[in-house]
Amino acid sequence: MNVLSLFDGMSCGQIALNNLGIKVDNYFASEIDKYAIQIAKKNYPNMVHVGDVTKLSYSDYRGCLVREKESKYIVDIPNSKRIDLIMGGSPCQGFSRAGKGLDFEDPRSKLFFEFVRLIKECKPKYFLLENVKMNSDSRDIISKYLGVQPIYIDSAVLSAQTRKRYYWTNIPYLLNPVDQRIKLKDIIQTEGELKGSTVDERMVTNKGKAYCLTARYAGATWWNSIERNQRTMIRIGDKVCFPEATKKGYVAAGIGEGIDIQYPNSATRRGRLLKDKAHCLQSADTSQGIINEKYNWRKLTPIECERLQTVPDNYTEGVSNAQRYKMIGNGWTVKVIEYILKNINKEKQINSFY
Repeated sequence: MNVLSLFDGMSCGQIALNNLGIKVDNYFASEIDKYAIQIAKKNYPNMVHVGDVTKLSYSDYRGCLVREKESKYIVDIPNSKRIDLIMGGSPCQGFSRAGKGLDFEDPRSKLFFEFVRLIKECKPKYFLLENVKMNSDSRDIISKYLGVQPIYIDSAVLSAQTRKRYYWTNIPYLLNPVDQRIKLKDIIQTEGELKGSTVDERMVTNKGKAYCLTARYAGATWWNSIERNQRTMIRIGDKVCFPEATKKGYVAAGIGEGIDIQYPNSATRRGRLLKDKAHCLQSADTSQGIINEKYNWRKLTPIECERLQTVPDNYTEGVSNAQRYKMIGNGWTVKVIEYILKNINKEKQINSFY
């Protein structure tokens, strides 16, 4: 099988194919982030990076990928002169509800049309596109161009992370996966695993009462400097409390549970408790952490974030932690991709039977 992965990142698609035992003759990857390329090449040295997707084209006559304005850079595609699978997750910032909602007005969103262009040029047997939950108009535009309706999968059914995504594919026999009931506690590193490691741990103040937490976020006193400085994590009994924008005014987490401290001064932030599932990982340095046995808040480690994305431990080792968190957050949940791609094998088995 010849594979072309667009917006390849750290090559999560290749991990899925490898885990499934699907034989890949050639894996061509389009990516521009130098750190993601470094990690992908570290783990899969035989893969071929073909550069910027906007400068990539396919010559049907010659059976090769060509990079624009570099005629000497030609990648021949042996084994029947075709790309069998094109997959990718085009940039999602314009579609994301966490962004500005620019949809196709965002230049990054328009990179989707490069995916469409290369499908038309390469004519692969299979394709797979992933993107975030978006408004129905944008979703329908993508569906129209690809000729299929998406399947909606939350990674929470196959991992310890809530990550809601649309997947457009022509791979057959695809149904929603069964919930494996994986919980946050299942991916947390043990004290033994952490021994000798540097962790981001923040001391929690031990207070007898939490008067600073019960003040409503929307109240004028929030902007009082003294009140504001008191809004921090406080231990009360066997719980660690942190303010959030609810009637109660705070969230309480016990040992092994997590708290998302993103935007700590936000007057509207809710849902900070991470009890059974982590929140969707972002491309920025993670703000998610657990309460350890010392009742301190400890940030999720890169390995724990790899486990949330069902990536092998230390797959991203070799770059700074900031870059590790970024590429993990930008990546795919491997088990979800495995679940979709395994039907390629299923179709082959059915066809061989007949």
